[in-house]
Amino acid sequence: MAWKTPQMTSAARTNKRRSGFTLLEIVIVLSIAAVVIGGAVGLMVYSSDERVLRNASGEIEVLAKRARTTAMLLQTPYALEFRERVVRLLPLAEAGQDEKRTVGGRRIGGEKVVTDDAERWEYPLEDGVEVSIRRWNTTDWLPTRKDTVHVWRFDPNGLCEPLSVKLTLGKSWSEDIFNPLTAAVRENFMEAR
Repeated sequence: MAWKTPQMTSAARTNKRRSGFTLLEIVIVLSIAAVVIGGAVGLMVYSSDERVLRNASGEIEVLAKRARTTAMLLQTPYALEFRERVVRLLPLAEAGQDEKRTVGGRRIGGEKVVTDDAERWEYPLEDGVEVSIRRWNTTDWLPTRKDTVHVWRFDPNGLCEPLSVKLTLGKSWSEDIFNPLTAAVRENFMEAR
């Protein structure tokens, strides 16, 4: 005789697996994702201004070092010229000359002196970047405007005037203090908003 085992069916034994997520779990995951994405967007906006200021600061430092080196190699004073939307490297004899012209096309202030073997470089500033300089032993920042030109001199002996350059872009700013012996940035302060 064969014995049959009775089949028990009870509610306690049937274990249906839960499929899907609860509303609470979905809300928690979405809120964490929103916080992470919001932080990333804020960081990208922050780093955009910082990137522009660091690039401009680095380019000005490269021009300053190049001006110092060129002045020593050619034994001719060189300069960086700060104008409203551009920083230029050129011989000191050409720096600061007015580029305004009369209606007839003649230069105001005489003709520009140009040396054929001179080295010239130009760095156009990005839109919105404003430059101010602070000369040695002063506290005032001198802004660069349409009608002003600031000249930073580099002598053939390798020395230059101690100078600070401030770049502003909206509410963000960067300040570089240059070393008069190396024309390199000695200290940098930055606030990107």
